[in-house]
Parts: sequence; structure tokens; C-alpha cells
Amino acid sequence: MIAFISGGARSGKSAHAEALACRWQARRGGKRYYLATAQASDGEMQQRIARHRDDRGEGWTTLEAPIDLLAALTRAESGATLLLDCLTLWASQWLYAGPNSEQAGLDMIEGLLAEARRRDIALVIVSNDINEGMPPENDEVWRYLAFLQRIHRLVAREADTVIQVAAGLPQVWKGRP
Repeated sequence: MIAFISGGARSGKSAHAEALACRWQARRGGKRYYLATAQASDGEMQQRIARHRDDRGEGWTTLEAPIDLLAALTRAESGATLLLDCLTLWASQWLYAGPNSEQAGLDMIEGLLAEARRRDIALVIVSNDINEGMPPENDEVWRYLAFLQRIHRLVAREADTVIQVAAGLPQVWKGRP
């Protein structure tokens, strides 16, 4: 099972994803993992990470993977439930952390989805909807947004469930949660 949950900043998407992962894990058994892509690079990010950790509560095993999502997934047990939060940060880190190509990033996401299915890992993926306004005039911002949208289309196509959260309210676009 793969679910893709998107929404704007502070829309409630992470809380919805956490609740879905907890329901799936309660039904399936196995361990529950939180795959964190954020890096505590400054005080604000440290506070956000701490708040997310506190909000999640007990019962999560955290895997940190700012770049290599597939390597982190291999550390999770087969049959587990894993929440990946979030693709937005991962995409920026992938593009700007070194000589990583967009195609290699898409290949990593495809590999992540295939490996989760192969190992019966219930995967809940969170990302931000950040391409709702006018097209950016900056070429690098445009490159990042185009890459992120390619990832979103890939994940949405492969996911069993696609949910968009707005103002804390989930809209199911595909499948059933």
C-alpha cells in the first residue's frame, strides 16, 4: 500500500499522514517508521523538527535520510509501515547537494516505490503543493518546481491512495484511505 498526501504549508497534511500511518500499522502490525528528510540546519528547523517529533508521540522509529531514501528504506523491516516526510525538502536537497541529476532522482523515487511494494512496506509519502501560483521568473526556482511536479506525478500515478489536505480537510483524489 502506498499513499501520497499533499497540501500547502501548515495545511495539516503531516498530521493526516501520521494518523493514516498509525491506522495502517494498527491493522497490519509490524513496526512504524518515520523517514525524516529534514536537516536541523538552523534554529527554526530545529524547532520544527522538535515540534513534529513531539506531535508524533511514541511508537515511531526515526530514520534520517536527507538524500538517500532507498538506503533508509532498506533499514526498515519488511511488513512495516513507513511515513516519509517530506518530498519537498528531499527534492531541494537532491538537486542542490551535489552533482545529482533529475533523472537519477526520479529513478530513486521509482526504486523506493518498487522496494516498498516488494517488501510489503506500507508507505505514506508527504509533500507540499507549492506550484499553485504564478510561474516563477527565476530559472532555478522553475527547475526545482518542475522537478518536484515530475516527482508528484510519478508518485500519484503509482500510489494506491492520493489525498490533498486543505485547511485540515482531506480530499481523496484516488483510492481509499
